[in-house]
Amino acid sequence: MTKKQTEPPLNTPENREYLAEIMFESFNVPGLYIAVQAVLALAASWTSRQVGERTLTGIVIDSGDGVTHAIPVAEGYVIGSCIKHIPIAGRDITYFMQQLLREREVGIPPEQSLETAKAIKEKYCYICPDIVKEFAKYDVDPQKWIKQYTGINAVNQKKFIIDVGYERFLGPEIFFHPEFANPDFMESISDVVDEVIQSCPIDVRRPLYKNVVLSGGSTMFRDFGRRLQRDLKRVVDARLRLSEELSGGRIKPKPVEVQVITHHMQRYAVWFGGSMLASTHLCSFCWLPLAAGVLPGLSHQEGLRGVRPQYLPPQPRLWSHVLVAALTPPFQWCRGRCASVLQTRRRPAPVHSARAVVPGSPAKPSPRPASPRPPALLSSPPELRVHRSNSGGIQLRLSDLLRKTLEHGAK
Repeated sequence: MTKKQTEPPLNTPENREYLAEIMFESFNVPGLYIAVQAVLALAASWTSRQVGERTLTGIVIDSGDGVTHAIPVAEGYVIGSCIKHIPIAGRDITYFMQQLLREREVGIPPEQSLETAKAIKEKYCYICPDIVKEFAKYDVDPQKWIKQYTGINAVNQKKFIIDVGYERFLGPEIFFHPEFANPDFMESISDVVDEVIQSCPIDVRRPLYKNVVLSGGSTMFRDFGRRLQRDLKRVVDARLRLSEELSGGRIKPKPVEVQVITHHMQRYAVWFGGSMLASTHLCSFCWLPLAAGVLPGLSHQEGLRGVRPQYLPPQPRLWSHVLVAALTPPFQWCRGRCASVLQTRRRPAPVHSARAVVPGSPAKPSPRPASPRPPALLSSPPELRVHRSNSGGIQLRLSDLLRKTLEHGAK
């Protein structure tokens, strides 16, 4: 069974190589595809009714328990130099709420304070549109807005009841006023998103503003997307007004559409996006291919010395994907965008280079990689007669693939 793995942004090539070595040698998986979490979250957002056109261009706000990232993606490629790290996530909200409850001395058992704060956060918290008006609303009608949380003391098994008031909106508010919990970080999440988009190439900025996708459990607070869209729209409109004022009214910028995408699979967006990708027949052309020599039993230290014959795939079906890719130029399914996980960005996977190789024709060199360092794992067994060009690319002889397929079929 093929294996699909995800990786965080800015993951190093060494980590990818180590992961691939473990999966192929220890678990004997026939195929591996390592995807960036942001790309899978974009694919999962296609289930939302807000999405009119399915695209892999957008900015993903991935917020979990420990960290939040703003990750811009253009046509399925992560713009790594523009990724921004935000030191505010679900754990910080839990600690902040624990501090608020302790200051009130509401009678929570000390050993259960963190667990209770987390339960209250997940059950009662929401994002308010205006923090000042929210305080006034609670003061005018406390019976309507104050909730009661009932817990059980783990020591004496007695119930305790807590009144949850301002904590309901003050906890998640640190996304937009991080100085409440972290005095060293003063940028709200809307300012960070705007800064990330402005640092991206100018031709992708409007599509990024139009497709802001939320991912992760810490983005599940009620009205989180609505508040982020409103604040981000204010920042963008203020910049446009300033440009018009500085030009003396001679230049009227075109309005920028800002849209934040929310959907029901938001908490597990990465997993759901990976499931969508793996369940399609198109995904079979994007695995790290067996024909490129990344086979179980071949260590990346062995280089071109080959692979033990007992580890060659016995099923002819596994080779049919490579044959289809070789027999069907040009490669239409992913349009050459699924760069090999062990190579540099925008370089096609080795299986794509097989499309131009036909029996009796000279091998065409693969495009030169952006990095001079060749991938360590992309070494091929001599049985497949893989030819390497001067640029480090891989060419597969179609006649050899057919021969290997017939041999495996005979067995």
